[in-house]
Formats: sequence, C-alpha cells, structure tokens
Amino acid sequence: MHGTLSGFDHLQNLILTDSNERIYSADRGVEVVELGVYLIRGDNVCVVGEVDVEEDAKIDMEVVRANAINPVDHTGF
Repeated sequence: MHGTLSGFDHLQNLILTDSNERIYSADRGVEVVELGVYLIRGDNVCVVGEVDVEEDAKIDMEVVRANAINPVDHTGF
C-alpha cells in the first residue's frame, strides 16, 4: 500500500488518501491499482514508513521485478 497518511488512532488504524496498491511480479512490471481513500485496520499494520516522493517518482515501474515471498513456516512454534 502506498498513499498519504491522513489520520490514525490509538489502535493504529490508518486512513490513507491518494492511495494505491503496488503489485509486484517476477514476469512483468509493477501493476498499480488506484484505491483513493483507504482505511487499514491496525491489526493488519506491520510497518509504516516515509517515502521520498521525488526519488519514488524517478522509479520506472515497468522495469521493476520481484520474486514471490516464501511462505511463513509456523511449525517451529
């Protein structure tokens, strides 16, 4: 998820405006799905970070590739 943090509460629920989802693939460029205003429940938040907008705009999303993340193994717990 990528967007402008417009609000949050004590449960870490987030309100994003101008938001989009970036879907990465090993075979093709990044697919950007426009979402607009989006509410994310706090129990689904793992990281919040600041993005340098000027540097982000320089990235050509058509050439970016990413391999799938390996599944989480919970058997060790």
